[in-house]
Amino acid sequence: MHHFTQPAPLGEDRAALRRKALVELRSANEDALNNYAWQDQAKGIVRLPVAQAMKVTEAEWQKNHTAIRSTLIARVEKATAAPPKAPEKPNQFD
Repeated sequence: MHHFTQPAPLGEDRAALRRKALVELRSANEDALNNYAWQDQAKGIVRLPVAQAMKVTEAEWQKNHTAIRSTLIARVEKATAAPPKAPEKPNQFD
């Protein structure tokens, strides 16, 4: 009788919800990595599968590697640029 009267372990429903959310997240990630889709149709931006994007990049690199190299360097510099320094507060006694 003791086995039948015990309540379910605490958090069991929460664990089931987390497992379900993890499966959905992994499915969405797999879809995003391996399928074509519109990122912004109005601007004409398409998401490519990783393998296809690598092939496109390699083909562009073989055509004109100096232009592509400078473009990539500019993108890296823009992405990793330090934010501008915050303006200093004026001294209240000046």
